[in-house]
Amino acid sequence: MGYVYHGNYALYYEIARVESFRHLGVTYKEVEETGVLMPVLESRSRFIGPASYDEELRIVTYIREKPKAKIKFNYEIYSCTKDPINTGETTLVFVDKLTRKPCKPPEILQTVLQPYFELKVSI
Repeated sequence: MGYVYHGNYALYYEIARVESFRHLGVTYKEVEETGVLMPVLESRSRFIGPASYDEELRIVTYIREKPKAKIKFNYEIYSCTKDPINTGETTLVFVDKLTRKPCKPPEILQTVLQPYFELKVSI
């Protein structure tokens, strides 16, 4: 068909998550070294328009809510012509590596995300 296979969008979301963390100064590996895993609990995708093979895409990633036992990522994918082609979200749960039970986010992640969720009020 000349279009990107819809299943590839899950991979695009994963790359966006990994690079978002890297941009914040922490890697997935560093998070996992704290003893916390982050399996995907839920994934949603909405297709607005097609992406063509070999087309350069831009993925914008948001974390709109301060993570607790879960973290939700929102994505917007744009074509090379800047047209929106996809929106999506994934929810990951923080899981203790040893007990396999949900836990709070590791300190390293809380620290890098905190400035983005601080309330700034001017009077």
